[in-house]
Amino acid sequence: MNGAIPAMLRGLIDDAALFPPGNAPLEAAVPAHRGYRQSWYEPLVGPLLVPQSRLGDLEPGRGELRIGVVVDGDLDALPAAVAALGPQVTVTHYESRHALDRLTEHLAGKAVFAEIPFGDAALDAVRPTGFTPKFRTGGLAAEFFPAPETLAAAIHGCRRRGMRFKLTAGLHRAVRRTDPATGFTHHGFLNVLLAADEAQNGAGVDEIAATLASTDTEGLAARTAKLLGRPRALWTGFGSCSIDEPLTDLTDLGLLTRGDRA
Repeated sequence: MNGAIPAMLRGLIDDAALFPPGNAPLEAAVPAHRGYRQSWYEPLVGPLLVPQSRLGDLEPGRGELRIGVVVDGDLDALPAAVAALGPQVTVTHYESRHALDRLTEHLAGKAVFAEIPFGDAALDAVRPTGFTPKFRTGGLAAEFFPAPETLAAAIHGCRRRGMRFKLTAGLHRAVRRTDPATGFTHHGFLNVLLAADEAQNGAGVDEIAATLASTDTEGLAARTAKLLGRPRALWTGFGSCSIDEPLTDLTDLGLLTRGDRA
C-alpha cells in the first residue's frame, strides 16, 4: 500500500476537513481521516489539522492519531491543551498567524508553519526563527487569492533564502481554474508543484509566474508525470478540506493509479 504514491505526491495534502468551506463536524472528520489512513492512497495524506479551540473536544479513538494544531487562541493556554490530549495523539506541527515574537517565545524549537503576508520583509523576518512560512492562497473573498506574480515572488524568495513553504486554502483542484459559482480564480496544485520545481532549479519570477498562470491541463499533467519520482522541491504541501477532489483529479489525469508503484 505504501508504495502506491510517487515521491513527489507523498504527504502533499494535510486533512483540513474541519475548516471552511468544508466545516466537517469533529465526530465525522476523525473517522474519515482514519479511513484515509487505511486506504491505498494513505501516503498522499498528511495529518488531520485541528484548531486549538477544539482540542478539548477531540475524541481520537483507538490507535495513533497524528494531528497538526492550528493555533487560534491564547498561546499561553496551548501547552495545557496539548498536554491534555490522549497518549495516542501525536502533534506533528503547529500553524499560526500570531506575531513571530510570540511564536518564538512559545514554540521555539518546534515544527511551526508561521502564516505571513506576501513580501520580502515578511520572509526576512521569519527566516531567523527557523519556522516555515505559510501563505494563504484562497478564502471567502477575491482578495485572498494572490496573483500568479505575487505567489511566484514568494516561491522565488523562499528559494533564495533556503526556506521551504506551505500553502493553505483554494487548492482543491489540480489546474488553475475559475470557479463558476464565485468567479474566484483558484491556483492549481500541479501548477505549484511545477513552479516550485522550476524555482529550485533556478527559474526567475517571470517563468515561475507563467507556470502558475497556465491552464493547459494536458501540458501540466505531462510535465508533472516526468517529475513524479522526485521528492517535492521547496513546497511542503497544502491543507485541503477535501481529500476526494485532489485525489480524483490526480487519478483522472493519470498521475495516480491504484496499485502503481513509485
